Amino acid sequence: MGEDEEAEEEAENEKTAPLPATATAKVTVIGGRDREEEAWNLRKQIQIVELADKLSNGDLHAQIEAARGIRKLVRKSFSGKARSKFAAAGVIQPLVLMLLSPNVDAQEASLVALLNLAVRNERNKVKIVAAGAIPPLVELLKLQNGSLRELAAAAILTLSAAEPNKPTISTSGAATFLVQILSCGSVQGKVDAVTALHNLSTCADNSHPILDAKAVLPLINLLKECKKNSKFAEKATALLEILSHSEEGRVAITDSDGGILTLVETVEDGSLVSTEHAVGALLTLCQSCRDKYRELILNEGAIPGLLRLTVEGTFEAQERARMLLDLLRDTP
Repeated sequence: MGEDEEAEEEAENEKTAPLPATATAKVTVIGGRDREEEAWNLRKQIQIVELADKLSNGDLHAQIEAARGIRKLVRKSFSGKARSKFAAAGVIQPLVLMLLSPNVDAQEASLVALLNLAVRNERNKVKIVAAGAIPPLVELLKLQNGSLRELAAAAILTLSAAEPNKPTISTSGAATFLVQILSCGSVQGKVDAVTALHNLSTCADNSHPILDAKAVLPLINLLKECKKNSKFAEKATALLEILSHSEEGRVAITDSDGGILTLVETVEDGSLVSTEHAVGALLTLCQSCRDKYRELILNEGAIPGLLRLTVEGTFEAQERARMLLDLLRDTP
């Protein structure tokens, strides 16, 4: 047999030879995984339909169990597709209606389910607000039940992250009750309330301020306690800068124990963002009435931090620091 014939026969044998055992095992495993995933997706779809039916047509006990089941299934769904499938199955409206129930278990179960449906899903956030969730959430913010109140605050926070929702939430009166949580809530509740208020403060359609001077004292107290370079401090100083634009807000800052000192400390130790907001608030104070605020700011030792900010801050912070230093000089 010639060399060419031997090569052809070898090639033919390779084509018809059985796969090695390891390769066969890999194909079997991959095929098995695909079938398992298909079976899981089918079971999940059946569960979604069953839970949606119980939520719409079951008695109160069945509805509570269905709401809890929705939360459990969404948390098991790593891809997040379950959120969209539940919304398509029509669960949002009955969950919103459950928020109106006098039954605490129903309120909590529906609230947690809605929260899980809204997280990382902008369409669901918008659908939940469109279904009328904000008025009952505001009512829950008024409760003495701390757990439900803070769940409602977390829901407001999540829903306020979607731009189309901000006007509805801003005009709902939610901000007043979020400010109350700043004074009496848990640590997580306070973080959620500040973040929600910060989200709402960025709404372009706000014709009226969402905050009043009552927010100043709890914000100053929270800023005192937190790390000045934290994300929390960035949001708190942003809100204080907004409040400094009203006379009531400025009076509240100066009347708060250590109010101006806390802003000065943030200029010294804050992140690029929080220093920009803190110097902005101090500048607004001094611009509103130099004679009234100049000495107050100087007495808290603001000069070293402002000088450093003219070099190390953001462009906006540097400009604000220079303007404030000019106002703090002996001669106007």
